[in-house]
Amino acid sequence: MTRAEALKYRAAIETAVQSLDDETAAEVPTLFPAWSAETAYEAGTKVQYGGTVYTVLQDHTSQSDWTPDTAASLFAEVLPGQGGSEVGEWVQPDSTNPYMQGDTVTHNGKTWVSDIDNNVWEPGVYGWTEEGAAL
Repeated sequence: MTRAEALKYRAAIETAVQSLDDETAAEVPTLFPAWSAETAYEAGTKVQYGGTVYTVLQDHTSQSDWTPDTAASLFAEVLPGQGGSEVGEWVQPDSTNPYMQGDTVTHNGKTWVSDIDNNVWEPGVYGWTEEGAAL
């Protein structure tokens, strides 16, 4: 395979992975385009930075000091358990990447299902039902 062919395939892969659900996206960060400065980004695009997948929250042209891990108004980390397809270890979300109804996580040795959309609370505090618990 030539370098030109490899670059063509890489571009096709980076376009195709944008349609992955968040859970799958979090499992394959290296398939996403690497974040870079001075790049025009559209809201909803996923990029990887430091081995983590982030969703672009608003259209912008990136700057070297607006990295995904520091620019919370521009990027939201894709968290384990989001997307409702797999169980992930709970991570405290921000207001920009809350858990949605049906997302499933583990926390403190238990499995929890989010009862509500836009859930930023810790499982066991509010908005979660312990899986297998009597209602």
